[in-house]
Amino acid sequence: MLNVAAMANEYDMSDIEARRLEEKRAAYNSRYLIGTPVFSELREGNYFYIDKTEYVYNMTHSGARYVFLSRPRRFGKSLLVSTLKCYFEGRKDLFKGLAIDKLETEWERYPVLSFDMSGVKTDDVNSLNRYILNQLMTYEKKFNTDPVGFGDVNIRFMNLIQNVHEQTGKKVVVLIDEYDSPILNVVHDEDNFTVIRDLMRNFYSPLKGCGDCLKFVFITGITKFSQMSIFSALNNITNISMEEEFAAVCGITEEELLSQMPEEVDKLAAKQGMTREEALREIKIMYDGYHFCWPSPDIYNPHSLMNALRWKKLESYWFDTGTPTYLINIMNKFSVNAKDIEDIRLCGREAFDAPTEKMTNIIPLFYQSGYFTIKDYSEDDDAYVLDIPNREIRVGLYRSLLPNYIWEYTDSERLIRRISNMLRKDRIDEAFEGLQTFLSTIPYLAGARNEADCQRDLCILLSACGVSPRLEERTAAGRIDLVYASRKKTYIIELKLDRNAEEALRQINDKDYAARYALTGFPVIKIGVNFSSSTRNITDWAIEE
Repeated sequence: MLNVAAMANEYDMSDIEARRLEEKRAAYNSRYLIGTPVFSELREGNYFYIDKTEYVYNMTHSGARYVFLSRPRRFGKSLLVSTLKCYFEGRKDLFKGLAIDKLETEWERYPVLSFDMSGVKTDDVNSLNRYILNQLMTYEKKFNTDPVGFGDVNIRFMNLIQNVHEQTGKKVVVLIDEYDSPILNVVHDEDNFTVIRDLMRNFYSPLKGCGDCLKFVFITGITKFSQMSIFSALNNITNISMEEEFAAVCGITEEELLSQMPEEVDKLAAKQGMTREEALREIKIMYDGYHFCWPSPDIYNPHSLMNALRWKKLESYWFDTGTPTYLINIMNKFSVNAKDIEDIRLCGREAFDAPTEKMTNIIPLFYQSGYFTIKDYSEDDDAYVLDIPNREIRVGLYRSLLPNYIWEYTDSERLIRRISNMLRKDRIDEAFEGLQTFLSTIPYLAGARNEADCQRDLCILLSACGVSPRLEERTAAGRIDLVYASRKKTYIIELKLDRNAEEALRQINDKDYAARYALTGFPVIKIGVNFSSSTRNITDWAIEE
């Protein structure tokens, strides 16, 4: 055990430094093992594990031989693949005390071939071919089979499956994690896309021809297999991505958070100076909101939630792991307009379940990558509503991604963070001074044509600063331009173009917009804002508490 007090004396540390060291020690001794999607390591090391093994049992006993699951990156797909590997290898000891321990009675062992395609970081077809051959060679050595076909990945793969089946007398389990990773690297490049896709289709083709040798095939990815021509021969895959039964197979539900992580929530609350209820509310706003079907329980982003509980800080963990290059390339390709990526209403799931190689807009990839999620559904007209799932994604998109398309101001990050800090502390005058400075320094607005343009532009800036404004909130007397809530207050904002802030503020009072929020228990702050079409900036604002 690390003796912090002794170290403080020996090195003449201050009390603050000693406490920080203690916090680091506690974090590193945490029961959370993050970024290690290896089921056996979690179980053998007695690390925290959300029990998803009932889904494993249901999936493998459903009668489906080929199963596909789509989920965003870092959502637990690789851990699920690792869990399946241990299950089919018959490692019963690892599952003691878990749900499947009471369900499974046979624990029969099968040979498992598990391929991880996420390690491919190249758009060169020869490098990709070598990467696949290296994975095949690993299993050829393990099962002592002679390679056939050498450079032909499909022949090598087919030979491997057949030989393993003959040698063991057991049908083979094939697990493929992140099957589409090589394709997503080049999805913006039509020429390279075709070459890479054809190689991947060639590699996966034995999954159809070796059906008699296979016990179970599980494939994960970000994009949907059913639209990808590389699986055109496999017409019997069961896609569980939008099935209600498997809605929570990856990610963490609110029930799991409350029942299995209460102590960690309390520790985060104490560190942040919140009550438990306040902490749960902030955690929900920050990381919750995913739905992969409808109806669906609310799903928390597991990577961000686990990191937040480990480090006791509500930070942007998932988004900060890096915006995928393919997403930026696709946004460039489609010239995405930053003003048109929220509250998307679509008819039929095929509108966002679209083929990746045939996309005509960014929506399918935004949904499949986890930047959009299903927020509502109307069975009457088969209409879905897609939107940004939570604050982490909203802030990440507007602060780190969208600036690539709407401004070139190199110091934007510093200023945005300063404005965000002012908003968080409810220092509204200083925040609007920052917004005014921001707009005066950069070529942001192409020209405000009407009040709706001003409304959308201010919404973009506030979103980048960490708040979640709602547009066009309905009241009995009309619609409010913008509304957002801080931890302690509700803000109502009315906008005018080429008029004045007092007139905007007067409209809030004349129509009694604040009445709608009287029962929230939070003070309502009214803000009138005026934009100038000539300066393309905020000219004045008025605040009334």
